[in-house]
Formats: sequence, C-alpha cells, structure tokens
Amino acid sequence: MAIQVSSVSDTYAKDVFTDKGFFCGKVEDIECDLKRFKVRSLVIRAMKGSYLSKMLGDKKGVVIPFPMVQAIGDVILIKHIVPPTVEEEATSGSRGGRKTSMDEVSTTNAVED
Repeated sequence: MAIQVSSVSDTYAKDVFTDKGFFCGKVEDIECDLKRFKVRSLVIRAMKGSYLSKMLGDKKGVVIPFPMVQAIGDVILIKHIVPPTVEEEATSGSRGGRKTSMDEVSTTNAVED
C-alpha cells in the first residue's frame, strides 16, 4: 500500500523513529524521481544523542530508501535498522525476514550544518 502525503514539504523537519521506537533524527532533504512523480529516498540528519548518531559516529546523516518508510503522520516511522555484525559482514547472503542493516542504507556527510 502506498504512503500518501498531501505535500512533500510536509515531511521536512519531521522527527524520524524506527518501528522499535528509537529516535533517529529529522528529515533534512527528499530525493524525488520527477519522471515518475515518486519519492525515492529521505535524507535523515542524525540528531545528537539519537540512536542513529550512535551508529554513524562522525557521519552527519543517512539516506533512507523510501521503501523503508512505513508511515508518515505527525512523525515518520522507518523499518528498524541495525549495525552489521562481524558475522553478517562475512556472510552477506540472503536478507529474508531480517532487520535492515546499515550496509543497505547510504551514510552521508553532505548534510549541511
């Protein structure tokens, strides 16, 4: 089922949480496919002390593919992301039913201060 938003600008600066309830940050930017009129991804700024900032270290944000977005309302819910473990990195095979790991999203330093 498609996620409906009345205006793309409604998503800017919204708080982003994982489906486990962890605060990740705020929406900083949106990447759109103008030929198909679809949102491709959200750029999330990792806020100080957030779950995402602890995983990213010195990175400023992360690009979340839009299929990871589960709901948009007063806040934005995304699928829970976990840092890859040593075992996952060694056997990065099938992804069936697992949580999304950080190797499936792009980190960025391009988010302006």
